[in-house]
Formats: sequence, structure tokens, C-alpha cells
Amino acid sequence: MNKRKKGRGQSVQEMIGVKRFTKYGLLTSRGKLLFYTVAPTNISVLSHTNIEIKIRHLMMVLSSLPDIEIACLDSAECYDAIKAYLKTRLSEERNELIRKLLKQDAAMLDELQTEMATARQFLFIARLKGQKEKQVFDAANRIEKIISEQGFEVQRMRKPDIKRFLAIYFGASMNGEQMPDVDGEQFYKASDEEQGED
Repeated sequence: MNKRKKGRGQSVQEMIGVKRFTKYGLLTSRGKLLFYTVAPTNISVLSHTNIEIKIRHLMMVLSSLPDIEIACLDSAECYDAIKAYLKTRLSEERNELIRKLLKQDAAMLDELQTEMATARQFLFIARLKGQKEKQVFDAANRIEKIISEQGFEVQRMRKPDIKRFLAIYFGASMNGEQMPDVDGEQFYKASDEEQGED
């Protein structure tokens, strides 16, 4: 009972352990996170030898940075729930015109998902604990250099990129970079501006 009461007061931010954005990434309850996006390589056009070289380069990154975490996600929205809803509606609908529209919607979503199937985003995530600002800066540059030296097209993610990643990861929005840092912040600013006009 006591545990349930305690959990009720937590925000989503507290539940997932995110405290705030930092100059280089995110501060969480388990350390600072630095995010790096890595451009995907189309291995279907590479020779067997070149694929082996790419794998060896990835192994070199992982041996140089053994604590690095890797995430792969769609860089676009998933439409599975909408497609399931359309399928249910189609099975229940008796009006032939509505059925035709539902089929067109489902076909459009299939086409969209096929186009975006190759739109993957690959991230390397470094977790740093107990380091000062200067140490974080040095570590951020060192990690990017190690990944880059192995032939990967890498870029450290900035705040808008991280916000977009989190929004996609949690299925909230495709426009995460436009979300306010604090929920409702945009309304607070608007009311301040209105009061200033009086």
C-alpha cells in the first residue's frame, strides 16, 4: 500500500530516471548519457570482404569502448496499431463505400511503412558516472573520435536530436524536437507575454 502511494506521485520523467538535459546529453539517476548517431551502411551492396571489414571495425569500437550501448530504432512512426484498428473496422463495416475507403487507408499505410522500412537509426550511447564537466567534454570527443577512426559516419547528438529520439522511442510524437523541456512551458510563457502587454 505504501509503495503504491509513493509511486503515484512520480512523474514519467522520474519513473524513467531522466533528471534533465545537460550540455552534452542527458543526466539520469544512473549517470550522464552521451548519444551518438551513426549513419547506417547498406550492406546489400557490399562485397563479402567489405562486410567482414565493417564487422571488424565494429568489433574494434566495442573493444575500445566496452561499456558503450547500442540502440536501433525506426526513425519513423510505426503504424501497427492504426492498421489493426482499420482491420477491425473493415471486418465490422457493412457499407461498401466505407469498406473501400478503409481498404485504401490500409494500403496507403502499408506503402508508407514499406518506404520507411529502411529508415533505421543507429545510436551509440555512452554512460558516464561521477565525472566533472571538463571530463565529460573530453570523454565526448574521445568517444566520437574512436568511432570515427573505425570508418563510421558519426555525430554527437544535440538536444533537439535527443528529444526527437526519446519521442520516437516512447511513441509520443514524430516532432519530439519541438516538444517543450517542461510540460506546459509554452502556456506559461504565453500567459507571461499577455500580462506584459497590460
